[in-house]
Parts: sequence; structure tokens; C-alpha cells
Amino acid sequence: MGSLLDDIKQNDKLPIRLVSPGFGQLPSDELFKQGHTHRKAYYFFLFMVDGCTQHRVDLQQFDIHTNELLIVLPHQMHELPKSKHGSDYFKIGFDESCLSLLPRQYPFLVNPLNTQKVIFSPAAAARLKSIFEILLELLSVMTTDPELILAHLNSLLTEINAAYFNADRVPADEKLSKYIDFKVFVENNLTDHPTIREIAEKLAINTNSLYGIVKQYSGLSPKEFMINRLILEARRRLYYGESASVKTLAFELGFNDPEYFSRLFRKVTGKTIAAFFQDLSGK
Repeated sequence: MGSLLDDIKQNDKLPIRLVSPGFGQLPSDELFKQGHTHRKAYYFFLFMVDGCTQHRVDLQQFDIHTNELLIVLPHQMHELPKSKHGSDYFKIGFDESCLSLLPRQYPFLVNPLNTQKVIFSPAAAARLKSIFEILLELLSVMTTDPELILAHLNSLLTEINAAYFNADRVPADEKLSKYIDFKVFVENNLTDHPTIREIAEKLAINTNSLYGIVKQYSGLSPKEFMINRLILEARRRLYYGESASVKTLAFELGFNDPEYFSRLFRKVTGKTIAAFFQDLSGK
């Protein structure tokens, strides 16, 4: 959907778009083209200034209240709410090419703590709102200097990053870095089913250290993490009809034995694939 951002971007040089109740709303035909549910190809944030809304991300429902922010990352399935947003909000989307122009990395963008929602203190929420308002002003003119937009996008992501890693769960930088590397490697090699030893060698740590780091941040062993990630991808594709059959899906996800894949699906989800399909008929 990066091409979609190009089509509806609000700056002539940056693939970025911001929406609020009185700004940036797409016409109904463009909204229909996007669809109610779609797999994101860019970063998307929804910040509730006032009110409450419900969104589903990867089949989970999230209630977003005042001073809370929803994170949707590339490749995640995002289902829009059936009812309207609360009275005041900001939505922003941008892709990797925009992110690459920023001066630093933001660890929260790989969601190492596996949460889609960030809660802000009143003071931090006020700062975030101010940044959004400046970005709105900058994006109201297509020819705004991209450096101005990027400077404030950097401030926005820095605020979100700080709130994501709040004082109660500030991680050790080196361990967090390795965990992020682990998550990125799994994403990039998911269907190849890499071994734990191969991953540890790639990250230049031993297998015991890898186990401890992944367990600390995810609550799972590295193997459990990868299995859960594969089954999540399976559920995404089944739910949104992206695979023609269970056998095809198994092969697409790197399983040579569809029966083993089916058993693994039941072990992780507690349901057979047939039961999962039956539940879908009533979604």
C-alpha cells in the first residue's frame, strides 16, 4: 500500500498523510477503495485527543481512549471500526522511505514489548497534541520544506518511543538491541524456519543468551516465539482469505508436511483449522 500513500500524500516529496476531524479526510470513493480491512504496508498511528474508538489489529480488538495511541505496523492486519471515532483525534501514516530520512532509530517501531497501545501522561499527551497540530499546519501545503516535516516527525516518534518504554519497563539497551535484531531476523526469515543456533550465530551471541533475552521480553522461548509468529501469519491469511487451501498455506509458510502444520495450528490456537473456519463464518 505504499503506492496508496504516494497517491494521497500531503507533501510533494514525502509519502506521509495526516488526518483529523477537520483535516485530510478522504472522499468516500477513496475510502471504499482502501477497504474496511487491509494489510498495512506503512506505519500508522491513531492518537485519541478526546473520546474512544475500537480497532482490530491482527484479530485482536483494542479500545483506544483519550490520551492513548494505537500502533499499526507494516504487514499487520488492520480492521477499521464500524462506528465513528471519538470527537477529536489525529491519524498519521508514513512508509519506510520516509522513516529512512529521519536522524535516528526508534526501537518501539518493531514493537519489542508486543503491545499495540501506548498510554500517555497528561503532560506528554499535551506535547504530542502540539506536535500533531504543527504537522497538520505543515502538511496543509504540499510544497512545505520536507526538513520541517521530518524535524517534527522525529519529535513525534521520540515522544512515542519514550512513552512506549515507560519508567516501569525501561530495558537494558544492549539486551533490547539484541531482541530487536532477533525480531527483525525472524520477520525476514520466517518461512525459512531458521534454527535457534543459526539465529544466535547471526546475532553473535550464544544460544543461552538468546533464550534469556527472548524470554525476558516476550515471555516465550525463541522456538515458541517463532511458532507463534508463524501461526499468527496463518491466522491472518485464513481470516482474510489470502490462501486457496490449507495445503497451499502450509507450503507458503515453509511447512513440508501440511498435517504437521495443522497439528501445530491446533496446539497454538486450541482450535482445528476447520473449527477456525467455522468461527469465521459468523464473523
